[in-house]
Amino acid sequence: MRKLWIAAALGWMLALSAPAQGAGMGKWQSAVPEDLADAWERLQRALQDWGDQLRERFGSRDTRAERPVISELLSYKDYLRLTPEQVKKLEQLRDDYQRQSIRNEADVRILELDIAALLDNPTVDVAKVEAKIREVEKLRADLRIARVRAIEQAKDLLTLEQRKKFDETLRAGRRGLNPPASEPSSR
Repeated sequence: MRKLWIAAALGWMLALSAPAQGAGMGKWQSAVPEDLADAWERLQRALQDWGDQLRERFGSRDTRAERPVISELLSYKDYLRLTPEQVKKLEQLRDDYQRQSIRNEADVRILELDIAALLDNPTVDVAKVEAKIREVEKLRADLRIARVRAIEQAKDLLTLEQRKKFDETLRAGRRGLNPPASEPSSR
């Protein structure tokens, strides 16, 4: 008899709690797809950002615009017979550009977060999003221009003979040849 009373009491508690669980169940079920959709969008955004970073870091170095010219110049300092003063100035140009690039990249990432936050709103203020996107693209353009300026300043530090040797080295490198370890011997 005692077991019967316990079973009845448990059954009665379940019966009383079923409507409460059912009411909460509707909310829970509708929240899951929304949460999953939100998580899916964040994952897609993160993967896209990661892919962009990989392309920037490991992408093709064949194009003239992406080649690290100042670093290449410094790697051939003995072959080009760069003076200690030239090396120092080239290192300074490279380091200044890298600092600017790091700051710029951080600013772009912050702006991308701002854009994502604006796009997460139920109603998107297109004017604000547009302004942020334009700001991102201006930062990217400014960095490209700074890179071109740094490369041109680096070229100005070289003598005519050093420039010629470096250009020949780049052309040989594109054909898969290594630059000579020392000055070519005259015949």
